[in-house]
Amino acid sequence: EKGYRAWGSDITPNDTPQEAGLGWAVKLRKNTDFVGRRALENAAGEALKKRFAGFTVDDPAIVLVGRETILRNGEPVGYLTSGGYGYTLGRNIGYGYVRNAAGVGDDFLASGDYELVVAMERTPAKIHLEPLYDPAGEKVKA
Repeated sequence: EKGYRAWGSDITPNDTPQEAGLGWAVKLRKNTDFVGRRALENAAGEALKKRFAGFTVDDPAIVLVGRETILRNGEPVGYLTSGGYGYTLGRNIGYGYVRNAAGVGDDFLASGDYELVVAMERTPAKIHLEPLYDPAGEKVKA
C-alpha cells in the first residue's frame, strides 16, 4: 500500500532508479561515484521506456498476486510484479511496470484506459502514480 519496492520482484538489476520511481534516492549532482552512475548520466534526459505504477481493481472478488498482464487501451504494456490485499485500503492492489518504446511520461500513463488480465479474464483497473497509502509519508514519520 505504501509503495515500497521488493527487491527481486518490483526492482531488479534490470530496472533503473528512475524507472522504479526511486530517482529521488540517486544524487547525480554530488561527486560520489557508485556502480551504475555513468549509465544513469548517459540516460539523463532520455524518455523512460517503462515506469513503475500502482493498480487497483474495484471488484472485491478479484485477487491480485503478481504477474497479471497490464492492458492499456486493450494492448499489453506490461505485467504486475507484485500484488495482494491492501488492508488499509480495503481492496486488492498491484504494482508493475508500464512499458512503451516511445516513452512513458505522465501524460501517456494518465491518458490510458487500463485493465488487468486475471485468470484469463479482463477486469477494469485504475492506475496510481503515487503510493496508495500515505503518499506524503506523514504517518511513517509520525
